[in-house]
Parts: sequence; C-alpha cells; structure tokens
Amino acid sequence: MSELAPLTAALVAIDSVNPALVPGGAGEREIAGFVADWCGTHGLDVEILAGARPSVIAVRHGTGGGRSLLLNAHLDTVGVAGMEAPFEPRVEDGRLYGRGSYDMKGALAAIMLAAANAPELRGDIVVTAVADEELGSVGTEAVLERVTADAAIVVEPTELRIAVAHRGFVGFEIETAGVAAHGSRPDLGVDAIVKMGPVLVRLAELESRLESGPRHPLVGTASIHASLIEGGQELSSFPARCVLTGERRTIPGETVAAVEEELRSVAGEASLRVIASRDPLDTPAEHPFLDVVSHVTGAGEHVGAPFWTDAALVAATGIPTVLYGPAGAGAHAVVEWVDLASLERLRDDVTRVAVEWCA
Repeated sequence: MSELAPLTAALVAIDSVNPALVPGGAGEREIAGFVADWCGTHGLDVEILAGARPSVIAVRHGTGGGRSLLLNAHLDTVGVAGMEAPFEPRVEDGRLYGRGSYDMKGALAAIMLAAANAPELRGDIVVTAVADEELGSVGTEAVLERVTADAAIVVEPTELRIAVAHRGFVGFEIETAGVAAHGSRPDLGVDAIVKMGPVLVRLAELESRLESGPRHPLVGTASIHASLIEGGQELSSFPARCVLTGERRTIPGETVAAVEEELRSVAGEASLRVIASRDPLDTPAEHPFLDVVSHVTGAGEHVGAPFWTDAALVAATGIPTVLYGPAGAGAHAVVEWVDLASLERLRDDVTRVAVEWCA
C-alpha cells in the first residue's frame, strides 16, 4: 500500500496512553513531537502547544481568499491491559493491528497525508492533533483558543459514514450520610448504604422513563446508569457514608441545568454533585458543508454516533462539524485493528473535500 500504512504503524508504535486514565501512562509528548516533525518536514507550518499534555497545530496555508477546513484527531489512547504487543503494529489481511490503530492513529495519519499532499488551494487546511480526548479534552479546548475555521471534520471511526449528531453526558455523584457506630449498637448508628437504596430505585425508575421518552432521530433516547458505588468502613461498623457515581447521557436539545434538576429528584435528601458535563452534537443538516461532504464521499444518509467526541466542542464555537472516519474494530478492546483500505478512502475523501471546500 502507499505510505499511509507505514505512517500509521509508526504512530501506533509510539506509546501515548493517557496518564489521566492510567497512572504512569506515557502521555502525548513523544507522539506530538513525531507528528510535529513529520508535518514540518512535509511543508506544513507547525505549532506545538507547550505543556505536560502537548497538542499540535499544523497548517497547510492557502494562497488566500478561500474557505478553511479544520481536520481533528486525537493523539492519546486508552490503556493496554490484556493486550499482546500493543505497540508492535502488524498488518494481516488488509488490517493493521495495535493500540490506537482504529481509535484513532490511522485516521490521524490519513489527515496528515491529505494536508501534505493536497494541491494548491486558496483556503487553509488546519490539522489539529490533540491531547486528552479520551478523558478531559484539554487538547481540543486549548486548540480552539488559537484556531478557527469555516468547517471541520473530526475523523473518529464511523465506518466511512457521515455522522452529524451524538449524545452528550453529565457525570454525577450522589452521597448519602450515615452515623458511624459499632455494629452492635443500632441505637447509635445510621446506615448510609441502606439510605442509598431508595436512590437506586428512583434511578432505575428514571432509566425506564428515559427509555420510553423523547427520541432523537439519529441518536435515540437519553439514558442513565450507575457506574460505581462505595461505602462503609469495615464489617462491624455502621457505614458513615455511601457514594454513587453515575452517568446521564443526553440527547440534542437537553441542557445540563435541566438534567441537574432531574438528578436532584433522584437524589432526594442525599447530596448531589455534577462532576463533568459535555453537550451533544447536532450539526444542522441544511449547512452547505454537509452537501460538499455528502457529494464527495457518496456516503448516503447521515447517521448518529453512539459515543461522545471532541466534535461537540468544535461545533460549539460555531464551526459546522461532521464526523467521518475509517472502518475497523476494537476501540478500547484487547484486540484493535483498522481497515487499511478504508484509511486510503478516508485520505482521498478528505483531500477531495478540501479541494472542493477550500478552492
């Protein structure tokens, strides 16, 4: 195949496990340096956003007067527990295996090549290779303080379909308080874990209501689930506290404020804390950029993505944004691979979109 497979393999071979997910993870410093050097060598104007979690902005400057295109991919990966040789990429039956091959170093390689090899255009092509998408998205947030564009493609894996919507999320904690006492003194102790029981019942009732509630045509219904629960001190004591951590997935049109009010009803007398939130993505179908992407790719009907992505952050700045990425399997799994033919198609489609949009 072309230089796409070797470039993908070189990226996969670099350990970039997100250290905020896996203590001691390598992070993005080495891979950011590799991407920056490659882009600079191939004629792009490169800036590295300094810090412990660096991101890269690489610009293929146009001649002037054309529309700009932002191409976004993340540098970090999840952990590698249970994987065999996660940083030793191998090609077999048209698939490239290794951690990050599908999510999303293959797509990063595709947009690097698309930007470097595109013909001369009037508008800029801006490649952003970002840190920390797998947890806090600090990379895309930092990039968006320095970059804007007339349209954007986030190349998360979509099986070569155009995704224009995905759900958001609200992470929360609910804590019940008890009174610690010896297990033989129920007259003194209050059981915080037992007090969490009605909260879990109300959470299950809310889950049922959401399943039968409003449905977005591309991403379905909202949802909620309990993720973690902990409490107590030891076997022979009444537990003084119990903490439930959960996640409420939101659909376009829902607000964090409305969800927080809903969660307060679930918590009742317990304390509630929202620990993280991100808005959904819902790109207007009538925007001319979608017409360009649909025409170039021939991808057919637009779809929704089941996962959250940095595309929502890009779109929130007013940049019309779509998801379009390769085929494969094993994101966050012990066997991960990307289809090399789909990467070739992605590179070519992104190049053609740039030609039509930026010219």
